[in-house]
Amino acid sequence: MHPTLLRRALLTGTALTAVAALVACGTESKDKTGGTDQSPKAAAPAPAHQRQKEKPAVPGLPGMPPVLDPNDVYAADRPNRLSPVVKDFPSRVYVPNTESDTVTVIDPETYKVVDTLHVGRQPQHVVPSWDLKTLWVNNNRGHTLTPIDPKTGKAGKEVEVHDPYNLYFTPNGKYAIVMASLDRELVFRDPHTMKRIKTEPVTCYGVNHADFSRDGRYFIVSCEFSGELLKVDTERMEVVGQQKLPFKGAMPQDVKVSPDGKRFYIADMMADGMWVIDGDTFGKPTLLPTGKGCHGLYVSRDSREMYVSNRGEGTVSVFDFTEDRITKKWHLPDGGSPDMGGVSADGKVLWLSGRYDAEVYAIDTRTGKQLARIPVGSGPHGLAVYPQPGRYSLGHTGIFR
Repeated sequence: MHPTLLRRALLTGTALTAVAALVACGTESKDKTGGTDQSPKAAAPAPAHQRQKEKPAVPGLPGMPPVLDPNDVYAADRPNRLSPVVKDFPSRVYVPNTESDTVTVIDPETYKVVDTLHVGRQPQHVVPSWDLKTLWVNNNRGHTLTPIDPKTGKAGKEVEVHDPYNLYFTPNGKYAIVMASLDRELVFRDPHTMKRIKTEPVTCYGVNHADFSRDGRYFIVSCEFSGELLKVDTERMEVVGQQKLPFKGAMPQDVKVSPDGKRFYIADMMADGMWVIDGDTFGKPTLLPTGKGCHGLYVSRDSREMYVSNRGEGTVSVFDFTEDRITKKWHLPDGGSPDMGGVSADGKVLWLSGRYDAEVYAIDTRTGKQLARIPVGSGPHGLAVYPQPGRYSLGHTGIFR
């Protein structure tokens, strides 16, 4: 969040709260003469011991790529499992600097800045497109999106889009979803041309982050300025649930679904922890403390842990999904303001922007040791590590399935 807007939001939070109330695989069999028998035949039932091991299919959103593992929505994100679409892209870290109107480009192998791209006013996030071919820079106050070709690292012609604080994509790739924070809208657009398809007004303030259910049929949205959550039907493109978080002054941020799809975690920078909620029932959430200024959530490549940036105290908490608790906390040397980012393709490095310190942090995910501290522009925010493993992108700084 831009510091000026954040201060304004905090000053007006009370007023806002008063006003307020997202394969079939063909098989061929050989006949006895060696020819191919293409006549349809019923498959023989699997032995009982095999059937017990089979995982039930997940009936996903129409058009959505099939879920690889119903017990792990991140199964496609294993180390270095790059899609053929991105395998030849150079590995880079793209850092949008909200107060410099630039994107700093870093070579993660050398930790050196290799380019600075000039973009629109107040870039908030760098977002991989659903088809993985484009990076979109969200120029929030410039009311544009700047496309970056990740193969060349060059910026293209800006596309007019009003109030693009953040950007997501439906799991079937049918729509882009603009989080129009100040406009108080969820805007569904063509994912390539960004032409407006449908606008869904919201009654909360500050829609900003989201994640999708395992089947892609709904998504949970955080409303930063009014401390609320939304549940949105993906196919209908409509808000179907809304609730106020049970904490005075709540300011929800990043959203992530658990590997098994049963819970959603919502970072809250004022409650200093993550809200845990059952997305299906959308019942009352519980708070899991992590650290001051809890902000960004990033799942490890083995789906066992989640890295939680605590912007207000310069730390990263490590949450274990199986143990359901924080097991480690890493402290940045000399402090800092770890914000948004992502995990390297091999899973060994966590990259985070230092929002109030004009720097970027590279952290070893095995030891928590700081590997590098790199100066960038002013107000670095939604940093994207690219490319990353996965078949398609759901948006933000890189949510891959």
